[in-house]
Amino acid sequence: MFSVILYEPEIPPNTGNIIRLCANTGTSLHLIEPLGFEMDEKRLRRAGLDYSEFVTVETHRSLQECLDALDKPRVFALSTKNSTRYDQAEFQKGDALLFGPETRGLPKDVLEALPPDQRLRLPMRDGNRSLNLSNSAAVVVYEAWRQLGFPGGS
Repeated sequence: MFSVILYEPEIPPNTGNIIRLCANTGTSLHLIEPLGFEMDEKRLRRAGLDYSEFVTVETHRSLQECLDALDKPRVFALSTKNSTRYDQAEFQKGDALLFGPETRGLPKDVLEALPPDQRLRLPMRDGNRSLNLSNSAAVVVYEAWRQLGFPGGS
């Protein structure tokens, strides 16, 4: 279906929530090192509620290694710095959705390596800094899945 890529995630409950999201939407999860936690951390398990058995979670040493393992998918990167709204993208099966670390977002060079129409943002009220990582991932994954007609969903 889709792949969610978390670039250097830092907060275990966010990753746990995203594990649960991916399990419930048929999405694979890819984590780019370094991680800000251990994969067996209690807070990660609690947030994921043992959903990890229902989702593919892979860890990669670099973003390039991840993209190579996924056979170079079309990548959509999310950032508050981007100008294209997430709902203006036309998602396709096999797309990868890339999210940055909670405290600093994706590096500028990662964003600039993608075409502008693949650099997405979620609209927010003026003066707010950002949404929670797991909430952002849920919004975009469900929009992408909706566009495909929720295959495999009931």
